[in-house]
Amino acid sequence: MGWFYLLLAGLLEIGWPVGLKMAQISETRWTGIGVAVLFMGMSGFFLFLAQRSIPIGTAYAVWTGIGAAGTFLVGVMYYGDPASILRYLGVVLIVAGVATLKLAH
Repeated sequence: MGWFYLLLAGLLEIGWPVGLKMAQISETRWTGIGVAVLFMGMSGFFLFLAQRSIPIGTAYAVWTGIGAAGTFLVGVMYYGDPASILRYLGVVLIVAGVATLKLAH
């Protein structure tokens, strides 16, 4: 169950940078802040649950890796962030590191 909680925590980790991005627009400032705070709390709670059965270093690396890769993809798909082969390669390396940690567990 710990890995399920960790995956959920990582996916929720994507929500708070998106909320902060929303907060940069005056019309959605308070909604964005609310979204960011809500996702921070939920993500942290599921990370807490995951760490009951997964080593802290592994859990943290996987959590941030999922969040970083997911936020990168959201930025490219919805916010016009730059995309290049090297940026995608960087995300692939993050995912490969996360997979290695999972396999080494």
